[in-house]
Amino acid sequence: MTASRWAAVGAILGALSVVLGAFAAHGLKGRFAELASGEFQPREIFDVAVRYHAIHALAILFASSVVARPMAAGSASAACWAFLAGVVLFSGSLYLLGTTGVRWLGAVTPFGGLAFIAGWVLLAIAVLRSDRPAL
Repeated sequence: MTASRWAAVGAILGALSVVLGAFAAHGLKGRFAELASGEFQPREIFDVAVRYHAIHALAILFASSVVARPMAAGSASAACWAFLAGVVLFSGSLYLLGTTGVRWLGAVTPFGGLAFIAGWVLLAIAVLRSDRPAL
């Protein structure tokens, strides 16, 4: 496989990690509750925000290197914007939830997760397009 196909695989795995993270947080909530004693602590919420923030900062750095490729520039740029929106909505809402305890902020978080997923898919499209020669 070419390097860009491997990069696409990495991007798809990134999208899957967000999907699985959401599934674990929501679909496995009951199971986790059985294993844990009490609710998540604000520090744990904040740590999740930081982790996704850091991962997607690196994703933006990688996607930015793809922006320079003529056939991939549009999708790569859109991926960067999606990652940025995800950091603001996902991590931002969790930062605020973790520091203020205002529960309604949790309703914003899934929109950031969707932005992260969109960014990974757009990045996969960009790296696949980067294999094509410019006309």
